[in-house]
Amino acid sequence: MTNATSAVIAAARRDWKTTHLEMYLKSGGAEGHVMDLRDIGGHRFTTHALIKYVGRKSGKTIITPLIYGDIGGEVVICASKGGADHHPAWYLNIVASKEIEFQIATQAYRATWREPGGAERTKVWDFMQGVFPPYTAYQASTTRQLPLVMLSPVEPVDIFKQ
Repeated sequence: MTNATSAVIAAARRDWKTTHLEMYLKSGGAEGHVMDLRDIGGHRFTTHALIKYVGRKSGKTIITPLIYGDIGGEVVICASKGGADHHPAWYLNIVASKEIEFQIATQAYRATWREPGGAERTKVWDFMQGVFPPYTAYQASTTRQLPLVMLSPVEPVDIFKQ
């Protein structure tokens, strides 16, 4: 997928993402965890986490809602950016800082993260394509391998605020 095509998709979803994040944060996680994504090829019951990280250039704290899966006791997120030819900013930011927190519904954690490799990555990728079927088309539209990030909770933290 070209970056221009990715930009069109991003613009179409920007308002939705902003509204989704505001709902998740205002409700303390009671709303926004589960969303119906059938209109874009997902499932009716698609789960979303919030990730909190520091911008590598701005130094500001940023919160991003992302689809997630849970496999082997770890939370998995995919740096798909809709199949764009470059990685999403959130991924570049966590790679640069190594610090991340995540919230699922009404529980938040400081976490460690890692990227699976080899046979484990294949297993996790297959699982995530079931979590959100459009990931298959996203991967087919770019030459970069879509990164998978596995989060392991270390300790509870306060739920995220606006």
